[in-house]
Amino acid sequence: MQPNTESRQPVHLTGEEATSSKPDEFTPFEGDPNFVLSLARGLRVIEIFEGRTEGLTVTDVARETGFSRAAVRRLLITLELLGYAEITGRVYRLRPPVLKLGFSYLSSTSLATMAQPVLERVTEAAHESSSLSVLDDDQVLYLARSTAKRVMSVGLSVGSRLPAYCTSMGRVLLAALPDEELTTVLNRLEIKALTPKTTVDKSLLQEIIRRVRMEGFALADEELELGLRSLAVPVKTRSGRVIAAMNTGVHAARVSAADMIARFLPILRENAEALGSCFG
Repeated sequence: MQPNTESRQPVHLTGEEATSSKPDEFTPFEGDPNFVLSLARGLRVIEIFEGRTEGLTVTDVARETGFSRAAVRRLLITLELLGYAEITGRVYRLRPPVLKLGFSYLSSTSLATMAQPVLERVTEAAHESSSLSVLDDDQVLYLARSTAKRVMSVGLSVGSRLPAYCTSMGRVLLAALPDEELTTVLNRLEIKALTPKTTVDKSLLQEIIRRVRMEGFALADEELELGLRSLAVPVKTRSGRVIAAMNTGVHAARVSAADMIARFLPILRENAEALGSCFG
């Protein structure tokens, strides 16, 4: 699809519309001559579209980002001209070429590629779905996944993100952080009770994460979603550095917490060790 530029008028910036409101997230980089603010804003605009299947208008994006409408309009027009976005009426939507940005990361890391057959072995042995993720700020980012034929109510795929504090993989990855960094992360977290079983007390959560560090695994019992129980272990390099987390999830009604640990923990540990041993 070719961008429609014939009816587009030049952008004239005057008065308040010309004033750009720099969001707080970019404040630490203010004054750094090596920081390209326009690139940062363009990437932020792309991120805003996550989960917005109905699309967004210029006003919507301006409200979500804090950027001026004029700046947002220029950014969206640029994305449209490059083929990353399209417009219908007043509504913008991302186009498939934007996937190249994510696949550039996935194809540049051998971790996701090497993890896929390992996860398939886990799924074959456990007859349950399995996943691999890394920590991205205070979320887990799914890099690879092997899906069993059972249907889970949580729809997950490569690129999915979930809160780290209430997920098994998130707690494994948080446990790998030094104490000072872990405290910093927990202090800035906005914790919400996603289910009645979600741990929301930060002191208790810190104790749980420290226990995960000692035991070498994490069990999240219906804290993300009722009926969903998951077990995760760290993936460590030969030097002992945690580079990812591997998990499997089940319907709580089918497998008890104790059975899950007894049946699936050895499978996860064996395969996580196999994957980690490929990295120095």
